[in-house]
Amino acid sequence: MPRPLLATVHINALAHNLLVAKRCAPQSKVWAVVKANAYGHGLARGMKGFAAADGLGLIELDAAVRLREMGWQKPILLLEGFFEPIDLITIAEHQLQTVVHCDEQIAMLEKAKFAHPLDIHLKMNSGMNRLGFIPAAFQTAYARLRSIPAVRHITLMTHFANADDAANPALPLAEQEQRFRAATVGLQGEMSLANSAADLMHPQVAADWVRPGIMLYGGTPGNKTAQAFGLRAGMTLTSELIGIQTIAKGDSVGYGSCFIAETAMKIGIVACGYADGYPRHAPTGTPIEVDGVKTRVVGRVSMDMITVDLTSVPNAHVGSKVTLWGASVPIDEVANAAGTIGYELMCALAPRVKVVEE
Repeated sequence: MPRPLLATVHINALAHNLLVAKRCAPQSKVWAVVKANAYGHGLARGMKGFAAADGLGLIELDAAVRLREMGWQKPILLLEGFFEPIDLITIAEHQLQTVVHCDEQIAMLEKAKFAHPLDIHLKMNSGMNRLGFIPAAFQTAYARLRSIPAVRHITLMTHFANADDAANPALPLAEQEQRFRAATVGLQGEMSLANSAADLMHPQVAADWVRPGIMLYGGTPGNKTAQAFGLRAGMTLTSELIGIQTIAKGDSVGYGSCFIAETAMKIGIVACGYADGYPRHAPTGTPIEVDGVKTRVVGRVSMDMITVDLTSVPNAHVGSKVTLWGASVPIDEVANAAGTIGYELMCALAPRVKVVEE
């Protein structure tokens, strides 16, 4: 038999979360973001769950081609754009849309010849300081693109640094929006500003397109829980107990002996470890569920196993079902305990974990 570790992707939950995104921005079209293998959920499963989206957005050119090969006929957007002139041949052939964020990309477009017109998303760096043209250079970049015969539609876009913390004094959301609005005065084209956090919490910036990512998979980008936003877990990671140890007061557990029992107790051994994508830095106290009862991880996560406290689950046995994350153990709770974010846990799911859908 294979190891009892299983990731189940809930297609209906993905579709439900997309509806939440649409309800938050009812006048906007939706790019469902499926980068990083649909945040670890699988590209084909993401395409199925987000069938009602107006388009799919991702980073990887080869994955965009696979979407076309799998039958996706609606728009596809490359969120980082292209990297070499040869990429433009594939982009045109498969009628992909692309972000343009630097002069070098415009220069490649100016030299290229196209069989089909291109739709471009011109990105502004409104303060996040990753990709994009600064506001003072944006109109010049727009004019250069407008002079290229093969360029058809130009969408104006930016990305918020703090939509989950809109009043952040270092860069308030309102300041980024104001910079964007001021620098795009007089320019024609649709607008795309809102990520998951902005879609959920700031409807005033919805514009023509929204670009939800993490919320589609049941994670939350803000301080509220995913459940409070009406989101459902897109993935459940389950396993089983493969061993039980009874230890005495003063006994330690696992590598480094970093957990020492304060009383006699039972410890369950779960078939899952950091080689499966579970965070190695998850400390004692990280939530986990055994036979439907919330308990805690104890000791250090190892490559293939996790040890859990069975004090609250006296009838647990070898074969007892364990939920590592899902509807009953929100992935954000696990991530918060481990000092990371749900995005990382989703994307870190290892290839050796069997994945099914329902």
